[in-house]
Amino acid sequence: MIYLVTRHPGALEWLRQQVSEPVVHLEHLHTVETVKRGDRVAGNLPIHLVEQICSRGARYFHLQLKLPPELRGRELTAEQLNRLNARLVEYIVFHPCEDEAVLQYAREREVC
Repeated sequence: MIYLVTRHPGALEWLRQQVSEPVVHLEHLHTVETVKRGDRVAGNLPIHLVEQICSRGARYFHLQLKLPPELRGRELTAEQLNRLNARLVEYIVFHPCEDEAVLQYAREREVC
C-alpha cells in the first residue's frame, strides 16, 4: 500500500503521476496503526511519526524540493512540483534507546 499524507491537492496529483499503483490519500496521519510492514508512506511528516512508521517495517519517503521564497505558503500544482524537481527521498529513522533491534548498535557507539 502507498499512503500520501498531505493537505495539498497538487502533491497528490504529482505522486499519482509518479507511481503506477493506487495511492491512499490521508490529509493527516492520526495513528500509524493502519500502516503495515512493507507499506510505503510519503509526505512531510514529523520525525517521531517517521520513526513509528519505520519501526512497523514500513518505508518513509519525504517529498523534497527546493522551494523559492516567493512560492512559500502557496498551493502548488503537479506541474509546478515537476518544474521544481520535486522528488521522493527515502529516510530510515529509529530511536536507538527504544528499539531492541538497534540497541546494541547504539551502545557500541555510546548513544545511550
